[in-house]
Amino acid sequence: MYSAVYRKIEETALRLQRIDPGLSEIFQKCYPNTLETTVELLDDGTSFVITGDIPAMWLRDSSAQVRPYVQLAAEDPDVRRMIRGVIERQARYLLLDPYANAFNKEPNGNGHSGDQTLKGPWVWERKYELDSLCYPVQLCREYWEATRDRTIFSETVHAMFHRIVEVMRIEQRHDRDSGYSFERTGCPPSDTLAFGGRGTRTNYTGMIWSGFRPSDDACKFGFLISSNMFAAVILRYIGQLAKEIYHDHGLSVSAYMISEEVEFGIETYGKIKHPVYGWMYAYETDGFGNYNLMDDANVPSLLSIPYLGYRDVNDSVYRNTRSFVLSPDNPYFSSGRFAQGVGSPHTPAGHVWPIGLIIQGLTSTDLAEQDDLVRMLASTTAGTGYIHESFHPDEPETFTREWFAWANSLFGEFICKWLDRKLE
Repeated sequence: MYSAVYRKIEETALRLQRIDPGLSEIFQKCYPNTLETTVELLDDGTSFVITGDIPAMWLRDSSAQVRPYVQLAAEDPDVRRMIRGVIERQARYLLLDPYANAFNKEPNGNGHSGDQTLKGPWVWERKYELDSLCYPVQLCREYWEATRDRTIFSETVHAMFHRIVEVMRIEQRHDRDSGYSFERTGCPPSDTLAFGGRGTRTNYTGMIWSGFRPSDDACKFGFLISSNMFAAVILRYIGQLAKEIYHDHGLSVSAYMISEEVEFGIETYGKIKHPVYGWMYAYETDGFGNYNLMDDANVPSLLSIPYLGYRDVNDSVYRNTRSFVLSPDNPYFSSGRFAQGVGSPHTPAGHVWPIGLIIQGLTSTDLAEQDDLVRMLASTTAGTGYIHESFHPDEPETFTREWFAWANSLFGEFICKWLDRKLE
């Protein structure tokens, strides 16, 4: 099963052996980790994908976990079956509740049952995160580009596209039009929304409101810039697919229109002129002139802007933003004896996230920088051979989440691209 995946592993491992046998061993463990430990093919033709140590399916994580295999789908029917199943299940979940970020395999009521929000039995957690609406579309479009397999375009997926556009339109005017709220008691402030579960107030900008970040932490200000960048990109995907596949003119026009409005909002309200870095993107804003200057390692992030497809890696505002993000001026950038990189308020202070290091590598044009990042990643697995959620840069054996499949998949993607460049 998954013969193309294991051929890829064998070919890549042999190439890595010439450079670093230890790195070859880590790659062989990480690249298939999602397939071997988190994917369950269900009798209804769908695929259920857990994050690793949490027995629920996140829309974001499940997309990111299987994304490195998409390039192999054209030559491997097992990979096609698995990814088609992920897309179909994600579509069903989004039609059940487009405001939820994580779901159960069955309607068993597992998860955060005490949250004050409209939570059904399928929902593990109902934190509204804008990126959760984006990832399934990205996966769908990339699978289509790789395979030209029209079977993914079911009426369920068509309905998902409609629902995503509808919710994004509503959340452009969250304070006026949205019925969503979320409160959790007995938790840190980052796990709940202020002001009666509605979050801080926002001004209309064209951007889309998000309650929570891709870290699952609450937004300080409701317009999360990197997630809006992702939304602007995937709305164009919906516009294209609605027109070419479903011949749905109304949906296509609506998607393109919102994309333009979101991009206008980002470029008008989402940038500041920093006294050191010049024009750069803020992490969050409220549209009233308040900004949060930081970056979080979770994707979408400001560091990941070219990876998302919003701007080219050489775009001047991105280069300025990148310089800020990879400096001590970013409050979540940390340095130590073994690594330096972007972390997150979601994990202990001073920790570095491998996902941040990987995204730094995937968006770098400097092979020497990529070499350093590969070395950091390979030397900080604490002897486990797997990539963790975060670690202390002075003590890599102090880490969070031993089983975190997203990080393992992303590492495999980075190593393949780095190796192609290094040996070209």
